[in-house]
Amino acid sequence: MPICTLIAADILESGNFSEAKDRLAEAGCIPKAFDWLAAGKAVDISFDGDLSDARLALEGLEDRFDIALQDGGTRRKMLLVSDMDSTMITVECIDELADYAGIKPEIAAITERAMAGELDFADALKARVALLAGLDENVIAQCLRERVQPMPGAEILVRTMTRWGAHAVLVSGGFTSFTGPVADMLGFHEVHANLLEIKDGRLTGALAVDIVDASTKRVVLHAAAQACGVALGSALAVGDGANDLPMIAAAVSGGGLGVGYHPRPQLAQAANFSVRHNDLTALLFAQGVKPDEWAD
Repeated sequence: MPICTLIAADILESGNFSEAKDRLAEAGCIPKAFDWLAAGKAVDISFDGDLSDARLALEGLEDRFDIALQDGGTRRKMLLVSDMDSTMITVECIDELADYAGIKPEIAAITERAMAGELDFADALKARVALLAGLDENVIAQCLRERVQPMPGAEILVRTMTRWGAHAVLVSGGFTSFTGPVADMLGFHEVHANLLEIKDGRLTGALAVDIVDASTKRVVLHAAAQACGVALGSALAVGDGANDLPMIAAAVSGGGLGVGYHPRPQLAQAANFSVRHNDLTALLFAQGVKPDEWAD
């Protein structure tokens, strides 16, 4: 049976809850039962009806709720594939490296355009990395120490899912110098990212291996599902930018959960669940997991 999960931006009041049920009923999606996942915060509403009809009916509530609509039979996922920058951590690492080099505004502007889908990701990445030529490699460790922080809810999400046996993959258009430590910090099993070329203690302005781009992320999702022996319906893919779009679209088309986390508009259109108001624990609510089941 389809399930609608409402996760409030602030407090889930009875009037808002009733409005959601009324909107579903008016669209022919008859509410059958509800279950509080967290009192005043998140609730499941099971209903009879079409998911696309329900999605249209609830669009007007997205300014107050994060809304997940999915089949109730495959909610708890066994594969997590996630972007890193601005998804699992709060910053874009290349922008922070640029800050140490004194050129953050220039590089950040390119990053934003690439994430919005206005530039080819691979070309934009090469251009930004080239601008970092000559930067002392020790700045990477300094950046990790001073700037890189987990996104709220990130560790709870990853460790809760891996505790029930899910496989967690971090796939990033960023750099292995950051993905390795972040994966260890949050509990990911597997990492894919770009390798910065370093010679004589300084960045050369080039990458040492083939670029991890949007198409790579999609390939990683399919490969991880095959390696784990799970269908894409058991996968959760999450990211924030245009280079995550093929991965998100593949999860959605395969019957899984494709999540835009505070997404750019292009990605939001491809996702079947967008988190705009809450932290990453919203992805646990979307899977029907109550706070007393979350990892410490």
